[in-house]
Amino acid sequence: MSDFFPGLAGVPAARSKISYINGQQGILEYRGIPIEQLAKHSTFSETAYLLLYDRLPNQKELDLFETNLRHHRYLRHQLIDLIKCLPNDGHPMDALQAAVAALGMFYPAPPAQSEEENYWAAVRLIAKIPTIIAAFARLRRGNDPIQPQDDLTHTENFLYMCSGKRQNTETSRALDTCLILHAEHTMNASTFSGLVTASTLSDPYTVISSAIGTLKGKLHGGANEQVIGMLHAIETASDVTTYISEKLEAKERVMGFGHRIYKVKDPRATFLQNIAQDLYKRSPESHLYEIAIEVERVMDEMVGHKAISANVDFYSGLIYHQMGIDPELYTPVFAIARVSGWLAHCFEQYKDNRLFRPTQIYEGQRNRPYVKIRDRTTRAS
Repeated sequence: MSDFFPGLAGVPAARSKISYINGQQGILEYRGIPIEQLAKHSTFSETAYLLLYDRLPNQKELDLFETNLRHHRYLRHQLIDLIKCLPNDGHPMDALQAAVAALGMFYPAPPAQSEEENYWAAVRLIAKIPTIIAAFARLRRGNDPIQPQDDLTHTENFLYMCSGKRQNTETSRALDTCLILHAEHTMNASTFSGLVTASTLSDPYTVISSAIGTLKGKLHGGANEQVIGMLHAIETASDVTTYISEKLEAKERVMGFGHRIYKVKDPRATFLQNIAQDLYKRSPESHLYEIAIEVERVMDEMVGHKAISANVDFYSGLIYHQMGIDPELYTPVFAIARVSGWLAHCFEQYKDNRLFRPTQIYEGQRNRPYVKIRDRTTRAS
């Protein structure tokens, strides 16, 4: 009998030069550059360029890339009309997936046709996904979408389109850093989903739509939304030990902890913790940060020996909450970041493509006779 690996756990399915993880040591690198250096010194647009083209851009290349992103933020009125037709109570991830799939219909081109075609597909997707998310967030509440502003950065513009207010530099920079930290993470579920779609030589818009659908699942994206709900439920730091003890005794998962790869604290969580600390220093909700710190301390005390530590979702939800971002938008914000990594893998797949076609182990019956309907017995209900 063939070896069986449920969920393909630990099975190498591709070769890649995009990102590197060492889960034992808590290392994450994009194109060989440690994530800590990028989070400290880079911007999301520069990091996206690095992921796509395997090098940091020079000033002229970065200026051109950012200019193209700014000029492609706008949505065609037909796409806005489509978004208006979606149910107001629908999840933003469903709206995003539908709109991205439709977006490709406006820019039909053979997949992997040329580097130029791929470049413009990447520009459109990176630039327009924030606009799609902000538009749906406002339309579902009966408000008109806010048009993008060319004089704002990628994150400044997204926050402005959501709220109609220009945010301070500290807030927009914090969100920009969050996007850098979420931009890529090797062969995760949504990246694999996108790669399978890309291997059929489908276009980048369909590839990204496929990845978005996978990210929507609660076992992949969305944990940060549940973390902020947990912190509100705990109420005070003195309640943490009781809350965590009850969760663990009931064998329930504490959201924001544990990772399939990392056996130590997620390196992204360490950086996000510092951002959260800065944002909550002067916040009237500073108690939420205090609760979070106590949750991590108690979890380390109770299950740290099992290699269960804080992951990237634990502090990101806390940061988004302080920015006033709707909890249902936390996973779409994840997609704003991860689209750059998905595209990098998509284009890498195009270059040396082989159709993904895994096999299976059949465990059903064999050689069963066909029974005519008049001779079939009725199953007991």
